[in-house]
Order: sequence, then C-alpha cells, then structure tokens
Amino acid sequence: MRGLKRIIKGGFVNFIRGGIVSWAAVLVVSITLSVITSLILLQAVLHSSLQQIKDKVDVTIYLNVGAKEDKITELKNALTKLPEVAEINYVTEGENLRRFRELHSADYPTIQALDEIGENPLGGYLGVKAKEISQYETIATFLSSGSPMVLGPSSVVRKVNYAQNKDVIEKLNAIIDGAQKLGFLVTALLVLISVIITFNTIRLTIFISKEEIGVMRLVGASKMGVRGPFLIEGVIYGIIATIVTLVIFWPATAWLGRNMSGFLGLNVYEYYVSNIFYILLLVLSSGIILGVVSSFLAIRKYLNK
Repeated sequence: MRGLKRIIKGGFVNFIRGGIVSWAAVLVVSITLSVITSLILLQAVLHSSLQQIKDKVDVTIYLNVGAKEDKITELKNALTKLPEVAEINYVTEGENLRRFRELHSADYPTIQALDEIGENPLGGYLGVKAKEISQYETIATFLSSGSPMVLGPSSVVRKVNYAQNKDVIEKLNAIIDGAQKLGFLVTALLVLISVIITFNTIRLTIFISKEEIGVMRLVGASKMGVRGPFLIEGVIYGIIATIVTLVIFWPATAWLGRNMSGFLGLNVYEYYVSNIFYILLLVLSSGIILGVVSSFLAIRKYLNK
C-alpha cells in the first residue's frame, strides 16, 4: 500500500510539475475524446435517419372489395408468423374511404363521383413492414407462392405493390449498407489519427523527464516504480479530458437540439442527456485507456536502455 500511495503521489507530482506540457496533453486527449463523442452522436443521427427511411418503406397488399373478415384475418395471421415481418397495419374498407375523402377533400369532381356511386368502391389493405429492408424479397416470395389466400378464386388479395417498389427497396438497402460501412471506416480512421497524435504528445511529456528516469534506474528503482507514476499521470489526463469533453458537449448538443433537430432528424440534446451515463462510461474508459497505453508505450523506450 505504501508503494501504491507513492506511485499515485508521483503521478500527481509529475502532472503538476509538467505545467504547460501536461495541460497540452490534456488538450490533445480532450480533442481525441471529442472526436469519439462526435462519432457516437453522428452514429446516432445516422441510425435515426436510416430508421426513418426504413419506417417509410413497406409492402402494401390491396384487398378485394367485400373481402370477408375471416379470410383477411387468416392472411394477416399467416404473415405475422413469418420471422421477417415486424409489423402489419390493417386498414379497413371504411377507413380507407375516409382517408381517401380527406386526401381529395378539395377535389370536388372526385367527391361528387363517390357520392353518385352510393357505395364504397375501395377495398381495405394490409401494410406490411419487414424487420430489415433486405427481407421484403422473402415476404414477396411468400405472397406469390401459390397460397389460396393470395392466388386463386378464394383469394382476398387484389394486388401487391412489391414489384413497383422493388427497385426503390433494393437501392435503399444498398444505400443503408454503404452508409453503415462508410461510417465504420471513417470512425476507425479518425480514432487511429487521434490515438497517434495523443501518443506523440504524451511521449513528449515523458521525454522531458528522461534524465529523472535514468537517475531512478541507476539507484535501483524497479520498472514498475518508474513506470507507475507515468501511468497514473495518463489516468489523470483521461479523467480531466473526459470532464472537459462532457462539459463542452453539453451546451453544444443543447444548441444542436434547439436549432438542428428538423435537419438531423434527431434531437441530439435529448439523446445526449438520456444516454449520458453510457457516453460517460465510454468516453472515460477511452480516455483512461488512451492515456495509460500511450504512457506505457512511451516510457518503455527509456526502461529498456
């Protein structure tokens, strides 16, 4: 315990004695953690945007006018059993007519024609959403598989619009896959650049103490006794940089949430606040690991001499 206390005290002494260089290291680590936090928020925005796109895509099954409810229920239950199906929205004939009237309320000839018919010419429909965009092909295959509920004289299905939407669905699927891969590559590249910069900055702080390290080795100090204070110093960099990063992002996300929610499709401030403990844990662990690993690698050169 005495040795541990000495190492911790040595870490704080090194940090204070480093002065401007120590705070420069904190600044660089803060920039690195800011990049990581920005990437977390960008991934959240990307995920939200892609989810909104997914929610707007579905396969619509138009039902025959006068289709029996038990047959519709049978078809709906069959679709629900498919593992690819996430949600089914059933719109009845009456509801479909009401929506049609609202949509064309300003189109007097259309409304007049409906009134003259005297009965509902519109059937109901099922809006089917898949769990993933790539799974609509499987649902479409089921609908064209020859089931009597879909094909034949007892069918309740008038038309399925998958064929018309197929190209759009496939393009959206390709865009989503590409965006996710690009996001991962950009994240990895920016984090790697930040780690290299941080390592070089911390190596500079240790270089200033190289003569002291040499003296400690000459008087018989163990490698852990020499390395320990610098590792603690790396932990201090990570903790202070985490506090700086979270304080900076609090007003920044508040401004973004107030002014850019419509453009981004996500209230960044609400996401930041609701996930603050997750972000704190991730940023703090990243900062400490970054500081400790950089210090460990930077001091190894002087310990091996």
